[in-house]
This record gives sequence, structure tokens and C-alpha cells, in this order.
Amino acid sequence: MSAAKVFGIGFQKTGTSSLDEAFRILGYRTDKGVFINTPGRKSSLRIDPPLTDAKVLERVLPIAREREAFSDNPWPLLFRELDGLFPGSKFILTVRDPQSWIASLVRHFGDRESDMLEWIYGVRSVRGNESRCLEIYEAHNAAVRSRFASRPDALLEIDVEQQPRWNELCAFLGKPIPSKRFPRANTANERERKQSGWWRRLKKGIGASA
Repeated sequence: MSAAKVFGIGFQKTGTSSLDEAFRILGYRTDKGVFINTPGRKSSLRIDPPLTDAKVLERVLPIAREREAFSDNPWPLLFRELDGLFPGSKFILTVRDPQSWIASLVRHFGDRESDMLEWIYGVRSVRGNESRCLEIYEAHNAAVRSRFASRPDALLEIDVEQQPRWNELCAFLGKPIPSKRFPRANTANERERKQSGWWRRLKKGIGASA
């Protein structure tokens, strides 16, 4: 029998980076998402499109067996399979106000296309397909709630933007509450700060070489 795990199964842009950092603070060996068919990423897995649950599961299962706690893609799409493969595991559904979520998704992806987006939403880009993405987001959350309706001890649903978090999360996982504040990772302000710093370094490098 495979060891129990902790799977964050909320969609991207629902606080998955904060959840991953929380897992790390609690001492878990984590996986913060798997890049699939992503140009320029050396760690990206190559899977012949179109992506399917079966194809992706086959490639990421070794990671699932190795690590202890997971968040971000592709784990949310595979929650049914993971529930069957790792009995006794815990699942955390991170949620967010739908309109805030779709606005963040559009800011993040814009017009970019990807095989991953097509697998998740049935469309290759987010912009212009907001209604479709919202529909899939809501359907996913409803499917998760339905799956664990008779096992409330296996699922924790949290909005990391609104709730206290450590109390609920640690009670759910049976962990002592850390002295550190609950992390707020990969916020819009943080991304803008990092991008601004990258641009300043780039301009400095260009000036030095001119």
C-alpha cells in the first residue's frame, strides 16, 4: 500500500504558492507543480499532445511516490486517481472569489497558448475564453466537494486570502502551529517587484556592454 500524502487540489492562482510554502514550513518534502511541454524549461516533461489524464498520470506518478505534499498543476486534475492510489491521503481545496480568480488567471497567461491550458480548460488560451475557464473552475470545485462529501475528514477547503489558515491547516494535518506567520507567496505585488528587479538588472547589463 502506498504511503498517505497531502495533495493541494485547488486550481492555479488560488494560493497554491502560499500553500506550498506552508507545506515546507511544516516539514514536508513538496512538489510545487510540474511543467509539461513548456518551452525554455529544462525541467519540463515532454508528453505528446493532446494531454490526457492517463498520459499525465503515468509521467508524474514517480514524483507523487517520491514527495509528500503537492500543489499546483497537474495535481488538481488527477485528484480522483490520486485518492485511489494513495489511500488515507489528505486533500486541500484552495478556492478564491471566481471573478478575482479569473482576473488573476488572465493577468498571468494573457494570450499565451499551451497544451496544459487545453488539457485543463479545453481551450489553448485564457483571454477571450474567460467564461469557459470559469465554468471549468466551478465544475472542478463542485466535483471535489462531491467526491469527499461522505469523507469530510479527508478534505479541507480554504480561501487563503480570507481565512486565518494556520489553525485550520494544522488541525487538519495533525501538525503543531508554527511560530512563523502564514506565508503569502507569489502575490501580484511580489511578481511586479521581481519583474522590476529583473528589468533593472537587464538594463544595467545592457549599459555595461554598450
